[in-house]
Amino acid sequence: MKMKKFFSMLLAVLMVMTMFTACGKKEPEPQPEPDPEPEKIAVTVTVWGPQEDQSSEKGNWLQTSCEAFAKLHPEWEITFKYGVCSEGDAKTNVATDPSAAADVYLFANDQIPDLVKAGALAELGGSVVETAKKNQGETAVNTVTYNGSVYGIPFTGNTWFMYYDKSVFSDEDIKSLDAMLEKGKVAFPLTNSWYFASFYVANGCTLFGPTQTEESKGIDFSGDKAVAVTDYLVDLVANKNFGDGDVGSVEGANAFFSGTWDASKAQDAYGDNLGAACLPSITINGELKQLKSFAGTKAVGVNPSTALYKEHPEIAVALAAYLGGTEAQTLHYQLRGDEVIPTDTNVSTGTNVVAKAQVDTIAKTSIVQPVLGKMGNYWGPAGSMGAELIAKTVTHSNAAEKTEEMNTAMNSEAVN
Repeated sequence: MKMKKFFSMLLAVLMVMTMFTACGKKEPEPQPEPDPEPEKIAVTVTVWGPQEDQSSEKGNWLQTSCEAFAKLHPEWEITFKYGVCSEGDAKTNVATDPSAAADVYLFANDQIPDLVKAGALAELGGSVVETAKKNQGETAVNTVTYNGSVYGIPFTGNTWFMYYDKSVFSDEDIKSLDAMLEKGKVAFPLTNSWYFASFYVANGCTLFGPTQTEESKGIDFSGDKAVAVTDYLVDLVANKNFGDGDVGSVEGANAFFSGTWDASKAQDAYGDNLGAACLPSITINGELKQLKSFAGTKAVGVNPSTALYKEHPEIAVALAAYLGGTEAQTLHYQLRGDEVIPTDTNVSTGTNVVAKAQVDTIAKTSIVQPVLGKMGNYWGPAGSMGAELIAKTVTHSNAAEKTEEMNTAMNSEAVN
């Protein structure tokens, strides 16, 4: 009996010791496996731009900017292939065979309808467009807007403004073309259709409605408002201080109208007295009317027909946004100066009067050049009217008739 009680007590002691041992000994918890590093996406991106942006003499802007973009995106292993294609040739070179063309390319905004029709230009949206609107302003973004959608990121403006000799014209003089004509000789390319519309638009004439986007409204260079402009131009051509052309073709011109491409010509002509400004006003029937130039841009576009876009559209869109963004525009201006004046308002151009004139013109004295197919009906009749004015076959007595003939020709295929 004693032995049985002893074994019972021993068993109880052993059980208690086992419990304490089990409680005191903690098994190590399993450690989670480290997440594997995400695999890089390896892609080849083809980019086309003009020769000037790929010239070592001018800093290789395109290659430098693409490599900077790649460094910002280590998640993508990008190999770049470059091709030479000017902005003006994009419509031909990209639209001919979009599937074999560049993934990202530079283009002139007036080519948008043809590029979209060919399936060679992708619609952009989201934060990319919101950033462009914030940094570049309404007019610049409107130049790449077609049928309500945005199709590119602008990187430089394309418009014209006024160069003048500051020793001849004061800051007050340059506000009025009529005041300038009293003090010096002014050259204006009236026979050039791109410049011609500015007078008619000043007095309320429209191209495809007030926003230049309503093709069904046609071109309205009709009625008393247009005839009044034609009468003004008859007097302008008769003024001894007016010449058709620019500082290179009009002898003694103290002012002329052109774009950034003629900055060196203006510098040679006016030297230290070089001034540049947005457009002046004119006086019609005793009222001041603001001249307005056509405004366009050069932009970065994305091709939706390539293999890259179909598999990784985010890469192509991100690259386009970068090339049209603040950092790349800053470098573009640093390397090419007046040839590529930025549209991004965050980019400083310092005291450059040419850059300021272009920016002011786009913001204050311009309308968006229509990017509609029927805009093609405008150029010929406008150029013909300008030529007739210079030849003085348009007079006050036939101004109404000639104006109506011009308007009819401009709308020969338009729906009114």
